[in-house]
Amino acid sequence: MPLVVCLLAVVVTPVMAQPASVRVEVRSGGVPVPDAEIVVNGATHTADTQGIAIVPVPAGAVEITVVKEGFVPVTTSLHLGGGQQEIVVDLVRHPTVEEAITVSATRTDKRLDDQPMRVEVLGREEIEEKMLMTPGDIVMMLNEMGGMRVQATSPSLGAASVRIQGMRGRYTRFLSDGLPLFGEQVGALGLLQIPPMDLGQVEVIKGVASSLYGAGAMGGVVNLVSRRPGTEPVRELLVNRSTRGGTDAVGFYAAPISSGWGMTVLGGGHWQDRVDVNDDAWSDLPGYSRGVFRPRIFWDNGNGSTFFATAGATVEDRQGGTSPDVALPVAGVPYVEALETRRIDAGAVAQRLVGGSYVVTARLAVAQQRHEHQFGEVLERDRHNTAFGEVALRGTAARHTWVAGAAVEYDAYRPRDLDQFAYTFTVPGLFVQDDIEISRWMSLSASGRLDRHSEYGTFFSPRLAALLRSGPWSSRLSVGTGFFGPSALTEETEAAGLSRLIIRGPLRAEKGRSASLDLTRTDGPLSYTLTLFASRVLNPVDVERSDAFVLTNAPEPTTNAGVEVLGTLRREPFAVTGTYTYVHSRDFDQNATVDASLTPRHSAGLVGMWEREDVGRVGVELYYTGVQRLEDNPYARESEPYVIIGLLGERQFGRLRLFINGENLTGVRQTRWQPLIRPDRAVDGRWTVDAWAPLEGRNINGGVRVRF
Repeated sequence: MPLVVCLLAVVVTPVMAQPASVRVEVRSGGVPVPDAEIVVNGATHTADTQGIAIVPVPAGAVEITVVKEGFVPVTTSLHLGGGQQEIVVDLVRHPTVEEAITVSATRTDKRLDDQPMRVEVLGREEIEEKMLMTPGDIVMMLNEMGGMRVQATSPSLGAASVRIQGMRGRYTRFLSDGLPLFGEQVGALGLLQIPPMDLGQVEVIKGVASSLYGAGAMGGVVNLVSRRPGTEPVRELLVNRSTRGGTDAVGFYAAPISSGWGMTVLGGGHWQDRVDVNDDAWSDLPGYSRGVFRPRIFWDNGNGSTFFATAGATVEDRQGGTSPDVALPVAGVPYVEALETRRIDAGAVAQRLVGGSYVVTARLAVAQQRHEHQFGEVLERDRHNTAFGEVALRGTAARHTWVAGAAVEYDAYRPRDLDQFAYTFTVPGLFVQDDIEISRWMSLSASGRLDRHSEYGTFFSPRLAALLRSGPWSSRLSVGTGFFGPSALTEETEAAGLSRLIIRGPLRAEKGRSASLDLTRTDGPLSYTLTLFASRVLNPVDVERSDAFVLTNAPEPTTNAGVEVLGTLRREPFAVTGTYTYVHSRDFDQNATVDASLTPRHSAGLVGMWEREDVGRVGVELYYTGVQRLEDNPYARESEPYVIIGLLGERQFGRLRLFINGENLTGVRQTRWQPLIRPDRAVDGRWTVDAWAPLEGRNINGGVRVRF
């Protein structure tokens, strides 16, 4: 018996003592994942910078679990004999909110990450943050997106326009659920009349997008996507008051109606007291009272057929300048600027699945806007009618997703007191688009549109975009051309009126082209993007204000070139976003090419947010605006750079949320550096210089949100 035991020991011992180990290599998309936690039979180890860990273990059954923040955990098992055995674990990133987003502005309804054309999306969470700052309009929301600048166009009435990557505001096309409910141009006051409470997301295409949306999209597209009703009713009320005399009361209701049907209703009242911050007799904040009402109805049968319809009404009375009984010191008499706006619109989108593989879409929109505008002693009244119709067919074939369709737009402007500036534009068009998935790492999108403008002729607008992906890297390249049919309505004429305007000859169509290249890398919670962009506009419409108020086509092109840098870090409950934009924009002015006015070369922003669900949020933001060239300003040729700081806090108590927001806590105000009132009246009739910085200074607002 002892002999048998000894023989067994001789045989078994070498087997048990034979060294064994497992070499675990962690990768994702072919790229090593460093510092991953590797749990082998209950013991935790950490991968090196190459995503590799060599773990000694006894021979036999081995269970391995790999965990890394931002990735789905993976568990596997193997039977280990002697020696070293290698195993490669491929991790998949956690689905994120951004990856689940589909984009409608590009017509193909693809996921955001799969779009060859670069689309920037602002989600509901970010919209809510900006809604607490300005519940009555979307100005703050757009102004704080990288590469976009909301430029004040009228210090008297607070009007503003959106400039994308240095392009003029009239080149930006605004859509609501893909419909031009705001007309061909949103107008200088339109941004101030759109409350954000019923928005689900905002989609932005930067650069020429005429191949998708025709003449009005030479600078880019902003698509405001509404909130959809869920399975349970939603009732929300927000009441807000500011230290500068602003008051907002907005209500939102969403509910299912029956099988497949749902509805939402938005209603709001907004009021602002006239405020003269620096006691110069001029209102730095115009007074207004506004009512907004918009119902929407939705239908979805779950089999590819959908229907959406909306109607809206906006009524606003706005007054700026001096009070009727207060004289402007340099004029000796009162100067009142006032604007009455009455706007109604309606639109519908229908979609039907045909033959199991084709989608037919029809869109229709109509709008009418009436203005009564007082410029001191001058009264200008007008009516603006727009209509839009479109039919499109979408399908897929192998690696292709294609769209083809036809559209027509109607734009009629009728000034009652200045008939010479009336116009009627009719623009039918045909468009095609093809998105091609060449491989897992490369996609292309080619689109083109042929438009026949009733005033300016025929135009073909092509655009080509490409998407390249490799592991955590992605890059998009886009080039395109477009056109714009000009009229007497520009940023300058909306601020000064038409009574003094001179157009000495027929205007020519503005023709633009743009290109952009971006590079993005995502490392777990960290993402950063670098974008290079350039654009060029031929025959740009220019306003001369030297000896007379003249509208004409400039003999030299307008050019824009620049860089955008965007970085985000999201690690719950914290989120940090940093942006920097450099824009070199050049215009032709008085026989020379100069920097475009009111366009800073350097601007930057930094936003930090702490947010805990069912608790609240705390945020801080800092924005820098660089030097701007000033035009027709008797006090200075360049502006001063400035920094604005803001703080936001919100606390939830069940269904009740209390919030407070401090805007422009640094107290930046243009009149700290120079007067707003000119020493004499300008040739266009205005008594003020352009606004290049905030006029109202520090402003604090707060209120309550209730969901019931």
